Amino acid sequence: MNTKKLWIGFTLVMVISFGVLGYYGREIYRQAPPIPEKVVTSNGTVLFTGQNIRDGQNIWQSMGGQEVGTIWGHGAYQAPDWTADWLHKEAVYLLNRFAQIEFSCDYKDLNEEEQAMLQVRLQKEMRTNSYDKHTQTLHISALRAEAIKAVSSHYAGLFMDDEKLADLREAYAIPANSIKDKDRMFKMNTFFFWATWATVTERPGQEVTYTNNWPAEKLVGNVPTGSLHLWTGFSVIILLLGIGLLAWYYATRREEHEEGANVPAVNPLSGIKQTPSMKATLKYFWVVTALILVQIMMGVITAHYGVEGNGFYGLPLADILPYSISRTWHIQLAIFWIATSWLATGLFIAPAVSGKEPKFQKLGVDILFVALLVIVLGSLAGQWMGIMQKLGLSENFWFGHQGYEYVDLGRFWQIFLFLGLFIWLFLMGRALLPALKEHNENRHLLWMFLIASIAIAAFYGAGLMWGQQTHLAIAEYWRWWVVHLWVEGFFEVFATVAIAFLFVRMQLLKASVATSSVLFSTIIFLSGGILGTFHHLYFSGTPTSVLALGATFSALEVAPLVFMGFEAYHNLKLSRVKEWVSAYKWPIYFFIAVAFWNLLGAGIFGFLINPPIALYYMQGLNTTPVHGHTAMFGVYGFLGIGLMLFVLRDMDITLKWKEKPIKIAFWAMNIGLLLMVLISVLPVGLAQTVASVKYGLWYARSAEFLGTPAMETLRWLRAIGDTIFAIGAVYLAYFIFGLKGGWSLTK
Repeated sequence: MNTKKLWIGFTLVMVISFGVLGYYGREIYRQAPPIPEKVVTSNGTVLFTGQNIRDGQNIWQSMGGQEVGTIWGHGAYQAPDWTADWLHKEAVYLLNRFAQIEFSCDYKDLNEEEQAMLQVRLQKEMRTNSYDKHTQTLHISALRAEAIKAVSSHYAGLFMDDEKLADLREAYAIPANSIKDKDRMFKMNTFFFWATWATVTERPGQEVTYTNNWPAEKLVGNVPTGSLHLWTGFSVIILLLGIGLLAWYYATRREEHEEGANVPAVNPLSGIKQTPSMKATLKYFWVVTALILVQIMMGVITAHYGVEGNGFYGLPLADILPYSISRTWHIQLAIFWIATSWLATGLFIAPAVSGKEPKFQKLGVDILFVALLVIVLGSLAGQWMGIMQKLGLSENFWFGHQGYEYVDLGRFWQIFLFLGLFIWLFLMGRALLPALKEHNENRHLLWMFLIASIAIAAFYGAGLMWGQQTHLAIAEYWRWWVVHLWVEGFFEVFATVAIAFLFVRMQLLKASVATSSVLFSTIIFLSGGILGTFHHLYFSGTPTSVLALGATFSALEVAPLVFMGFEAYHNLKLSRVKEWVSAYKWPIYFFIAVAFWNLLGAGIFGFLINPPIALYYMQGLNTTPVHGHTAMFGVYGFLGIGLMLFVLRDMDITLKWKEKPIKIAFWAMNIGLLLMVLISVLPVGLAQTVASVKYGLWYARSAEFLGTPAMETLRWLRAIGDTIFAIGAVYLAYFIFGLKGGWSLTK
């Protein structure tokens, strides 16, 4: 395939996609649910102010934010979605008050006709938009003010120390006095009310709420819109079209990309000398391995809180390590170790490709290593202090816990990491520069490698685009730039290029074939991936246009994943072409596992929750961590491990590895991850989906439903897969550290 045409295609995809992403980002700014400067009753009493709401958002963030239940469906899965829960409680309170006024009894005691009449009254009360944009005032009835007070009282008891709610706190894994101050609790309740108000209040001139009628709640008329059904059907059509086009490509052009290289009889890397900076990356991989173990331990604790609340096999662990902390660290450590593995791989590859070691390169690698350690330890400590309510709101924003899933670390640590990524980019660029000046067949691949490296450094900067009191809908827009474009997007491009480099250096793949394959794969992936960012924002206070774009382009993301079997088969063939290649068997096997999990985790499980009508009922349920675990660890985690093993193999190709520990690690981690999902998390998520369709999200996330014997059993079954997976991780650590100690080598 013509390389020039591919570069033109790549440029057009980037320019057009980011242009559209930016334009509709402006629309999100413009059409975000308004935050009233005053909320007043019909008699003129001011209940609270816009500043109370903004401070309340910060207080919610400081206690863990999206790591304690969810808001608008985003966050943790143990406690309720606070907007769905508040909405149901407020609706039930008002229905009971209507019934008492009209019929002198409770709502549940009425016949169907009487209940239907009151539901119409309720919907008129709650769905009517009474916000005056000129005075920035929200007007509510005296009865609704009563409902706000009643629900606020319940939450105050829950998040503080009401003994009557002790069992409920246990079920939600929320320690007593998570909020220690009544003023803080008041303000957090105002934020909960506002976020819920946006889910039930219709946009001016429309018959759909600010969150596109999410969450499902029949009492207030929150049901799927026609747009949800329309764009769901369209997304399926687009997926089939994408699969058809790619099938045509593979049928007509695949032979070109399977053109084999003249594989040498001996390893071409056997005579290559390791530079000091290349050797210095070893300590990065030791830290990666240690972080994997800690991350998995945090995952085990977090999962156990799901069945024992605030205890860990009888120990009151939540007193010092509450659910919100263990889950924060579990997610944050995953990002840290995966990123560290990929960054270290880049530092190893760059001088190996150019064949030259820039002056002071090893010093730069060592300085970056220390900086990464400081960021990891400092941010984790700050998050603990924030959640334990030891910091003020401003201090928490800068040094504590920002409350946003995947970007929980405080702003200071974000900036520190951002600068660290540019140090890494500088080290990469100066090492690659001599090779970039040479006009050889590797040049296009090198430029792609440099572009991916620039994107990794630059796109983390999206996490700096919101401030301490930025509107939630706008913060969510930028947060998904980090999660979807940085973590899921350009790291994947970087990994694709890095793997191609490794195979080209080993002369298992021609540089021309690798270049065209990488460019084509990147074009296909980013064609859907950039605008596919919007599929995370269907119900986050965004206009319907975002829903349409997200549904259309995120379906295209799935199309290339259907053909992951080709990638797996290709890598398997490479592992068997020559006897010397067998030394790279296990790194290549991890790449084969990546192809499998790309198909299952990112593809099948991703599309399970991707169409608008599916996500309408599934957002915030355990169907999301099914996709999250299998895509995050199955794809990016195994990629990180595979890259690490490739580098460790290249550091001394004369040593023979012992097969048993790495074999056990590989199979135990893959089987454990599969069992965790298939016998526990997925069945729980599907059962919740049925409950969500039938009763509403509030019930699917409730302690009442999740506390049933069947659901408790399903959640306990997760221990089987978790245990097998953890054993695999221990064997991996035994193997990695054993390479230095000598016990992972055949003497």
